[in-house]
Amino acid sequence: MKTGRFSGFELSLREPGIAWFEFNTPERLNGMSTAIKRDLIEAVTQAQMDNHVRVLVFTGQGRAFCAGDDLKAYRDASLGGEPLVDPIPPGHDNALGTYNGLRTISQALNTAVRNVDKITIAAINGIAIQTGFSLALSCDFRIAADTARMGSATLRFGLLPDEGGQYLLVRLLGVPKTLEFLLRKKIVTAAEAEELGLVHQVVPAAELATTAMAWATEFANGPQVSMRLLKRSVYNAAELTWAQALDEIAAKTAISDHHPDAREGVKAFHEKREPKFNDWLEKP
Repeated sequence: MKTGRFSGFELSLREPGIAWFEFNTPERLNGMSTAIKRDLIEAVTQAQMDNHVRVLVFTGQGRAFCAGDDLKAYRDASLGGEPLVDPIPPGHDNALGTYNGLRTISQALNTAVRNVDKITIAAINGIAIQTGFSLALSCDFRIAADTARMGSATLRFGLLPDEGGQYLLVRLLGVPKTLEFLLRKKIVTAAEAEELGLVHQVVPAAELATTAMAWATEFANGPQVSMRLLKRSVYNAAELTWAQALDEIAAKTAISDHHPDAREGVKAFHEKREPKFNDWLEKP
C-alpha cells in the first residue's frame, strides 16, 4: 500500500497494521471531489490487497469529518499531494453523466469500503453530512467525538441520498425511522446518534484518536482470518435465509477450523495464556 499525501487526504500505516486515512482539507470542511473519491477508492483497494494492513481507520482534520461534496472543488481544483490515479471528467453534466458518475465514482467509494474484508472504523471528529455521513455508515464501526454532528439532509437542497445512505440507514434504523430521519432532514448530535444506534461510542473530542487507535489495535491483534470470514458472514446473514446462512458459515468454518490461528487459540487456552495470532502475516 502506498502511503503519503494524496488528493484531499493523508495515508499512513501504523503498528500493528492500521491504515490511517486522514482527510486534510479542513478549510473546505474536508469536502469531497471526484479526485478525492478516486484516490480513496484506489487506496482502499491497495489496503485490501496488502497483507501489512489489518484495519482501516477514517478520520478528518479540523471541525469536520466530511461535510459532503465540495462543489467548488468538484471539477478537481488542486488539493495538494500526489494523485494516486489520473484525473477523469467528473461527469454530472447531463442525466446519463450523473448516473455514470454515481455508479463509477461516488457509489463505488462506499462499495469499496463495504467490500473490504478487513475491519473498518470511522472516527467521526466533527461534521459528517451527506457524502461524509454515508462513508461513515459504510464502515463497520463508528466512534464519534462528543462535538460531532451528522445526517443526510439532502432534501434541504431537493436532492437524494444517492450514495447508498438510504440502504445503510434502513439496516441500522429500520424503514419507519429511516423515513423520518431522511424526510425530516435530521442532523443529529453525537449523543443522539448513539441513542439511535448510528454510532458505537461517543468520547470527548480530545480522546477520539486514542480511542480509535485502541479499537483498531484490538482488532488488528485478533485472528485475522476468522475475523474477516466472520465479518463477511454477518453481512451475508442479513441477506440470506436461515438455511443459506448455515451453509455459508459452515463453508467458512471449514477454512477457519484448519487454520494455524485456530490451533494457536486452543493451545493458548490450555496453557492459560493470551494467544498470539497472525504468525502467518508476520513471516516474510
